[in-house]
Amino acid sequence: MSISAVATPTAPAVLAAGARRTLSVPTVIGIGAALPTTRTQDELWDGFFREHFEDRSIAERIFRNSGVDRRHGVIDPLREDVREWGTEARMQRFMQEGLPLGVQAVQACLQDAGLDPSDVGLLSVVTCTGYGTPGVDILLARELGLSDRTQRLHVGHMGCYAAVPGLAAAADATAARDKVAIMLCLELTSLHLQPPTRDLEQIVAHALFSDAAVATAVAPDAPKGFEVVDVVARTDVAHAQKMRWDVTDQGFRMALSPRVPKVLEKHVSGVVEELLEPRGLTPADVRGWAVHPGGPRIIDVVCERLGLQEDDLEETAAVLREHGNCSSATVLMVLDRIRRRRDLADGDPVLFMAFGPGLTLYAALLRVRA
Repeated sequence: MSISAVATPTAPAVLAAGARRTLSVPTVIGIGAALPTTRTQDELWDGFFREHFEDRSIAERIFRNSGVDRRHGVIDPLREDVREWGTEARMQRFMQEGLPLGVQAVQACLQDAGLDPSDVGLLSVVTCTGYGTPGVDILLARELGLSDRTQRLHVGHMGCYAAVPGLAAAADATAARDKVAIMLCLELTSLHLQPPTRDLEQIVAHALFSDAAVATAVAPDAPKGFEVVDVVARTDVAHAQKMRWDVTDQGFRMALSPRVPKVLEKHVSGVVEELLEPRGLTPADVRGWAVHPGGPRIIDVVCERLGLQEDDLEETAAVLREHGNCSSATVLMVLDRIRRRRDLADGDPVLFMAFGPGLTLYAALLRVRA
């Protein structure tokens, strides 16, 4: 079943004072990625983390059962040890490494979308792994040759789900003001390698997380792409402490309770129903599931609660396997894989969903325009 077609509005060239304009249809029309150095999970375990975690058998089991085969990092722990670095040094490195990766990802996105830098009206940078002022957004605008009138937005420290509210903000700007928006998710988790610990939550985090820069373009009234139909959120504040990203004197430290999948289990169905039911849709009607691969158990929970088959989340599992968990950038990589590998038709619904600190679920309903 397809989502009912939405008439494409024609924006007036000039508006009278106080007049209301017709909203444009925000559509994702391009995605581009840039990845730093790649290491296999075996290389990372044997060459660094075996010693880091004192060759504990439980740590090795967590690494082997993570669902990750390869990961990327601007910090290669086999060549550079940052465990004792202070937060200032890590933030300086974020700016140094993040800018060229961000430029590469946005340039790839613009090329994929058939856009020129002069077309960009809004540049949004999403990250929870690094900060600086002037920020990466300003430096990116300079390096990319964007207009000095380009508006900018920084979405900071929301974690793995941030691509969804980031996309919502970009879509709102496109719909309301006819702006082409570029959203860059830039996550360099390798900068936050922590000192040795026996904390199981830290072992899980160090077994999963990876670096990536992924950009997407949203344009008004585009004939092809993914129309952004609606966005919903659910935050279970009673369980806020089960997933955290704490700023410390030695970088940012992940707290990741093994109870997270059980909390998500309570809310996944409700979030999906809120998007689908008003449009007469069910999970069986969805033609693509772009789900953030937080880990193997989370993938299992989504399948179980929504009655999906393993093949429905093949792209999610493949991105986890080939790239690891790249925080907010990951779900865009899943969407990109879906558009390249699935046979999608005009009107097909696609679910774009991610989870993170709070404990928060965010999801967007997309509609294929072809």
